Amino acid sequence: MGSLNLENQDGIIRTVAESPPSHYTVKIQSLSLLTKNNADKYETADFEAGGYKWKLIVHPNGNKNKSVSDHISVYLAMADTTLLTSGSEVYATFRLFLLDQNNDNYLIVQDSSAKERRFHRLKHEWGLDKFISHKIFNDATNGYLVDDTCVLGAEVYVTKERSKGKGECLSMIKDPITSKHVWKFESLSKLDSESSESKTFIAGEQKWKMIFHPKGKRNGTGSHISLYLALADPTSLPSGSKIFAEFTLRILDQLQAKHVAGKGTYWFSASTPETGWARYNPFTYFYQPGNGLLVKDNCLVEAEGHHQRPMIYSHPNAGT
Repeated sequence: MGSLNLENQDGIIRTVAESPPSHYTVKIQSLSLLTKNNADKYETADFEAGGYKWKLIVHPNGNKNKSVSDHISVYLAMADTTLLTSGSEVYATFRLFLLDQNNDNYLIVQDSSAKERRFHRLKHEWGLDKFISHKIFNDATNGYLVDDTCVLGAEVYVTKERSKGKGECLSMIKDPITSKHVWKFESLSKLDSESSESKTFIAGEQKWKMIFHPKGKRNGTGSHISLYLALADPTSLPSGSKIFAEFTLRILDQLQAKHVAGKGTYWFSASTPETGWARYNPFTYFYQPGNGLLVKDNCLVEAEGHHQRPMIYSHPNAGT
């Protein structure tokens, strides 16, 4: 059994309290699936405290950029630094929380110096590389991880005022189905608009579409075709919801089966409904007749969703 030492260690103070965090909680279900599928970090929905918007960033396997592998890393970040003018700064103190589900109290973790941290455009994230060790966290007798579920939280003090908190629930689909959809793009040369969209198709209980730009987009304009995957109806998602998906977009070689493919992962949401590649494939290759990507003015575009990376739904206001 791993036991937790509440004394000051490595510049960190750990205490226990009955009261929940005042500003924010996030409930993460099926945590093992999050780590199993190598989702290096999870960024929560925004919450407000002290007149600013914040979010938590959780690295369940430790922050690899800090060479942490045996602890969970948790950070507080300003959610929108564009609201800060050049040179402006926000000073804040914060405390991070972890629910002991066995005893119904909270482990509070904070910097031992209790020093105000300075948030600005160049440094908008502070936190604890070694929030809690995996050994202690994974020991069910400690109550931090029960039925593969944990609850984290935060309090942030900028002007000593408090904002009403809100909650979040993170769930993962254990057995999502791999799906493929092929779009036959006909008469490409007759397209009189900058882009063309596929018909809506369903994968992972969501409606999707592919977007093809034969003349390129952004930094691919005039030199590359551009290809994107997008939510077909992002406004139908509950407010603040996100979908994590691993996908492949292919243009099929109709002659020799030497398909061109791009693979990616992305958090889709109402505010970020599409992703893809502005420089997907160069004109010099795509429009070359012998390469089989464009045959008789038609091309075949395929979208595939992979079961190795389950979709994750995040619902703010789900509570704990």
